[in-house]
Amino acid sequence: MDPLLQGAFATGYERLAAWADLLDEINVYPIADADTGRNLMISLAPLHRMDGSAETTVRKLLLSATGNSGNIASGFFAGFVAENPSNDIYQATRVGRSRAWQALADPKPGTMLTVFDELLNHIEKLSSAPSAATFPTLLDQLEKAVHSTSETLPALKAAGVVDSGALGMFIFMEGFFSRLAGRPDVFRPITEIFNKKLRLPSDFVADHPKGYCVDAVIQVGTDHDSRLENLSRYGDSIVALQENERLKIHIHTEQRDAVRKQLADLGRLVQWSEEDMGAQVENRSSSDTRQAVHIVTDAAGSVTREDAARLGMTLLDSYIVVGDKSLPETLFPPEDLYALMRSGAKVTTAQASVFERHQRCQSILSRYGQALYLCVGSVYTGNYEVAAAWKERNDPENRLAVIDTGLASGRLGVVALATARYALQADDAENVIRFAETAVRMSQEYIFLDRLQYLVAGGRLSKTKGFLGDLFHMKPVISPTAEGAVKAGTVRDKDEQLKFALEKLEKGLG
Repeated sequence: MDPLLQGAFATGYERLAAWADLLDEINVYPIADADTGRNLMISLAPLHRMDGSAETTVRKLLLSATGNSGNIASGFFAGFVAENPSNDIYQATRVGRSRAWQALADPKPGTMLTVFDELLNHIEKLSSAPSAATFPTLLDQLEKAVHSTSETLPALKAAGVVDSGALGMFIFMEGFFSRLAGRPDVFRPITEIFNKKLRLPSDFVADHPKGYCVDAVIQVGTDHDSRLENLSRYGDSIVALQENERLKIHIHTEQRDAVRKQLADLGRLVQWSEEDMGAQVENRSSSDTRQAVHIVTDAAGSVTREDAARLGMTLLDSYIVVGDKSLPETLFPPEDLYALMRSGAKVTTAQASVFERHQRCQSILSRYGQALYLCVGSVYTGNYEVAAAWKERNDPENRLAVIDTGLASGRLGVVALATARYALQADDAENVIRFAETAVRMSQEYIFLDRLQYLVAGGRLSKTKGFLGDLFHMKPVISPTAEGAVKAGTVRDKDEQLKFALEKLEKGLG
């Protein structure tokens, strides 16, 4: 694929990543389950690192699509990529738009479909990809399309917000076409463009739906259309995408067993996932998370997305890479990750691009006004240097405090969680910063490794050292410090691990 096109897809995805949390917050339609940003990030991940053929990317989009918005967006981009937009961007957009509309059993204007319609209308008039001169006009038209969603669907009008899926596509397209048009990597904050339609009212109460959000992939033959129509008896929000002999189905249903049986009748069930929609809405962050200063930390601290949402924190992702699959680390299901590790797959991590990290800084300050970034130790990543460089150029009012904690792993997570809890009751940002600095000094971390196989699989230890260590039952104790990970000791079994831990606790607390 054309390198410029690959770069444009990456820019669109990384621009989307910076605002995904906001998309979750304003997610109202079709259900207020606060997952639009997450679903788009998972579904469109194959566009971020496109190192294969168009056919491979289309297949990955089908398999990764999740949730209502994610499946519709995947349908558009599957059609768009398959038509080679480098040769004819109008034809690619036309096919993508058509696939998105046709995938829905009950398509609704006022969603991302409206953005696709406006995109097609504009490119048809241009008869070519937007240039530096015509890009602003395209952006204006897409912006109007997103604004219109808050007046089209009753649920959005009542909530006073734009459609989160439509906004997600605007953000992606803005990044994508800016790269194609050769525009500088300078973007207006989304909060400036849609500032009055990005916050739910304080008295907003989400409906609590019953049933499940189901995503499934079926290996099918050719005669399945009539039986597929019967799915509407079991639920709504149905999206159906087909690529060769694989059919992707998304449905909201109270009858998951009946749906599973119906799909099994169509062919071999290749993939199945389900989420309790009522639980998703119930888990939507409803606590008062007004803080003296907004707390930001790296996902390397292993804080869960659920804890971060409950405490009003922002997590900054790196990427987990396994073979040709790459996902933001907080979106890679742990059960899948550990299964891959147990199978011997090589699992590595990759930093987000400088562009993505800068976009996250812009997003955070434009949404929260004042923030404290508890950064993973600079000896482990370049995150501190990237944030500090952005701050120097873009933060004359000193609204972003960046601390090089020197920490990693669980110690960073514990410090970040404690600081976020303190920020909820503090009334002054400086007090929160001092609390964080004290927490860094007072905390310690020791990591007990039973086996060395995962260090070997990740390339952090040679096979010889891993083999000898396991052979002689030598279990290192690792402590991440500001100078790097150091070996704090060596033990032989779990009894010695426990003894080591108790001695350190007694010394630290005594």
